[in-house]
Amino acid sequence: MAQDNCEICGYYEYDEENECYVCSVNLDEDEMYNFMSGTVRACPYFQSGDEYRIVRKQM
Repeated sequence: MAQDNCEICGYYEYDEENECYVCSVNLDEDEMYNFMSGTVRACPYFQSGDEYRIVRKQM
């Protein structure tokens, strides 16, 4: 399922200060616990990072 693959999410951004990729969504403590423990099947904030998705639909 694409919604659990952070690498293709639009919120998965490179942090130059820490030199690593991070999720830019500000999760609260409960959301982070549920996501990290695996009790949530898919990230509710997932946003496709595929800029060409709309263009392919138009063709």
